[in-house]
Amino acid sequence: MKQLLPIEAIAAKLDLPDSLYERRGPVTAKLSLDLLNGLPGRDVPPGKLILVTATTPTVSGEGKTVTSIGLVQGLELIGKRAIITSREPSLGPVFGMKGGATGGGKSQIEPAEKINLHFHGDFHAITSAHNLLAALIDSHLFHGNDLNIDPDAVTWPRAMDMNDRALRDIVVNATAPGKKVRDGSNRSSGFVITAASEIMAILALAHDGDDLRLRLSRIVIGSNRKGGPVRASDLGAVGPMMALLSEALEPNLAQTTDGTPAMVHCGPFANIAHGTSSVVSQKIGMRLADYVVNETGFASDLGFEKFMDLVMPSSGIRPSVAVLVTTVQSMRNQGQGDLEAGLPNLEKHLGIVQGFGLPAVVAINRFPNDSDTDLERLREFCEARGAAFALSEAFAKGGEGAEALARKVVEVIDAHPHPQLTTTYEATDSIVDKITKVARQIYGAETIELSRAAIDNLARYEQWGFDDLPVCIAKTQYSLSDDPKRMGAPNGWTLHVSDVLLSAGAGFLVVTSGSMMLMPGLPKASRAMNIDVDPTGDIIGMS
Repeated sequence: MKQLLPIEAIAAKLDLPDSLYERRGPVTAKLSLDLLNGLPGRDVPPGKLILVTATTPTVSGEGKTVTSIGLVQGLELIGKRAIITSREPSLGPVFGMKGGATGGGKSQIEPAEKINLHFHGDFHAITSAHNLLAALIDSHLFHGNDLNIDPDAVTWPRAMDMNDRALRDIVVNATAPGKKVRDGSNRSSGFVITAASEIMAILALAHDGDDLRLRLSRIVIGSNRKGGPVRASDLGAVGPMMALLSEALEPNLAQTTDGTPAMVHCGPFANIAHGTSSVVSQKIGMRLADYVVNETGFASDLGFEKFMDLVMPSSGIRPSVAVLVTTVQSMRNQGQGDLEAGLPNLEKHLGIVQGFGLPAVVAINRFPNDSDTDLERLREFCEARGAAFALSEAFAKGGEGAEALARKVVEVIDAHPHPQLTTTYEATDSIVDKITKVARQIYGAETIELSRAAIDNLARYEQWGFDDLPVCIAKTQYSLSDDPKRMGAPNGWTLHVSDVLLSAGAGFLVVTSGSMMLMPGLPKASRAMNIDVDPTGDIIGMS
């Protein structure tokens, strides 16, 4: 059985009074939103935010979460007050292909098994709020449709936190037995995974309770028969959704394997959503610690870009440095077995980070089979491009294995106290221009191609006044392009936009590229087959 510190000891590291956190067991707690105003009697500048991103991952991932956890452990080891703001895992990957999302080895967020499963019920609350709105829509249609909603124009799906391809397309039947067919019966609909729910994005982007309420009210569930938008507020759904989400808005306090404070909150995917922990947790973290480590999902073309172009303008949170995680195996994979041929992928991701004006530190996550020759080649490659570099062995050694990385990150922050940050596009750019600029500057595409559905939806959103929203592009994480089989740093290709969806409450447009699915499916050999409970009651096979 793992020996973890009592949650009171973790709270003490952050000088938290008892009144500002609520125990949810011996080793976890919920944090009060009053912490958004800082600690009573502690008037200090906000801490420095460290964004962790990566080069293009392999199917098994490159240890970005392990490196993030190791980094915060390393920062505490060298005497810094530090905290990590991590996303809550989705049950989809836990039981699917990737497995748990709390790190591994000596750099985990604990209690890992509970966090990977139900934890404090936040995902369930989000799923329930999402499906409550779906139920209210169908109930409204059944009971007379006073809002004159066009059933064929309802865009609000249902949600479930599990990979289940059979639920991508469903038919909703709202006809009572023995009664005539009602408006909206036999309507086509579907499910999205909870991590792709707009409620998830809203909770992650909300500044506080008032902002959460405002964002929920702005959700557009479809249109009426006159072509105008219908909002969640029109259905009277905001109050009950707020009730379901009231505790889920509070960040969760946990700890790393070394006992370093950790916040775990919200879990939007970065390939189909914006891919980072909550704004609330980041703002509270910057009030409590000198350094806040915040992981952005997948590679710099996904979670990192979305943070800089979407989260930063919305929240006002400005990062101080980026840590770009890479591995020898990732570069070999991008070079189809040849390390040298894969290095353009590292160069491209480094360029993406630096293109936003953010100083970068390349972290090489060392695997046991990596040769000194390969690691030295990566170091030379980084140095030739003026990038700071450090080796990370957090999986095997915990904080000690990331001490060099922690020192390098602090050194780079001190050397660049006021980075001049920028974005890929301006809010005043047209939607097509925003998509085009991301495609060209971030992905390396030559042009974009819109489907008829995307063109029609864009015209509708512009008519409704949503042309000033940022874009959140949903695409494969396995390539800089929209084709998961194109390795390296491809250029001269076309980004194929299959659809554009409105997330008015979250405050962005979801641009789906290629065959990107908002409800993944389980693989033939899923991780679920390895998960069980041993005779002592401990959950096994999660990591």
